[in-house]
Amino acid sequence: MIGYFEGIDSERGIVWRCSDSLSLREFLRLAHREKVPDHSWLSKTRSRLPHEVHEKVFEFALKIVAERGLVKGERIGVDGSTMEANAAMRAIVRRDNGATYREMLTRMAKESGVETPTIDDLVRLDRARQGKKLSNEDWTSKTDPDAKIAKMKDGSTHLAYKPEHAVDLDTGVIVAASIHAADKGDTTTLGPTLEAAEKNLSAVRVAPTPEGPATSWPIKATIRATCSKSKPRPSKGYLRWHWRR
Repeated sequence: MIGYFEGIDSERGIVWRCSDSLSLREFLRLAHREKVPDHSWLSKTRSRLPHEVHEKVFEFALKIVAERGLVKGERIGVDGSTMEANAAMRAIVRRDNGATYREMLTRMAKESGVETPTIDDLVRLDRARQGKKLSNEDWTSKTDPDAKIAKMKDGSTHLAYKPEHAVDLDTGVIVAASIHAADKGDTTTLGPTLEAAEKNLSAVRVAPTPEGPATSWPIKATIRATCSKSKPRPSKGYLRWHWRR
């Protein structure tokens, strides 16, 4: 929670911030001279928690805000982005033979007549070769097979995931937080994200009904419409989210 609200994305940074802030130490119920847990302890604890634990915590928090009237379930906005995975591109391997990218370049260099290619030779070969493309059908990560090769917003290419959130537009509360493969389009991931939202809203008894179906649309379209001082309506109209038993 502190990492999220303080905008800190590393365990070391969280530990330093908690050690430095008296208010955060009080929030964590740490005594004046009590030491903040080491960053490695945070990593180990988080890795040992199964996904089901995170889901239960999310449901618990959603229940609390719903009891305070902060969940309407009438207008749902969905937005997704790409998030870099904790895996390096240089470690990807071919799916067919397990060869690394460097091993593939070395083989190609030898086939072109360079018996003992240097790093500079491999770099030049990689830049000059035609049809250079890294496909998820051909390449995978040994350390994180679920991560997919994707282009980020800044134009760079990384192994990544696609987090997608469903938000109650009347209150700003996140009602579903799904993770999809980074190479999946919005039209593919929208359905599962709304299904997760329906499940979570049903748990707090504010899910849509046949008499009052919820309205959903991509948040990006809403932002564009709001900026133009018009009614937040996407170009292709509203997506009707009908109740299914």
